[in-house]
Amino acid sequence: MSTQTIPEPHPGEILLEEFIRPAEITPYRVAKDSGISQPTMNQIVNGKRPISTETALRLATYFGTSRELWMNLQMHYDLRIAERDLLPRIQEEVKPLQLGAA
Repeated sequence: MSTQTIPEPHPGEILLEEFIRPAEITPYRVAKDSGISQPTMNQIVNGKRPISTETALRLATYFGTSRELWMNLQMHYDLRIAERDLLPRIQEEVKPLQLGAA
């Protein structure tokens, strides 16, 4: 049985595949119309930059979604990456609190 996991999609990939392409528009147009800089938009859709709170507000306004959608996508992505990269070491380093122990 393989232990490989499917890579976690970056929020920018979801933005591109679920919003930009179905609308038959370009990242450039989203950037221009929403006031997000073109370099920032390119970095987001290429998975090189997170979606900030300001960007979440701009994307929510542009696409008519909730701002929480974009923030939740980023938060879940960040947590999955942290679990993958940091959790094993953290579990070794942290001694959990045991209430009632002497």
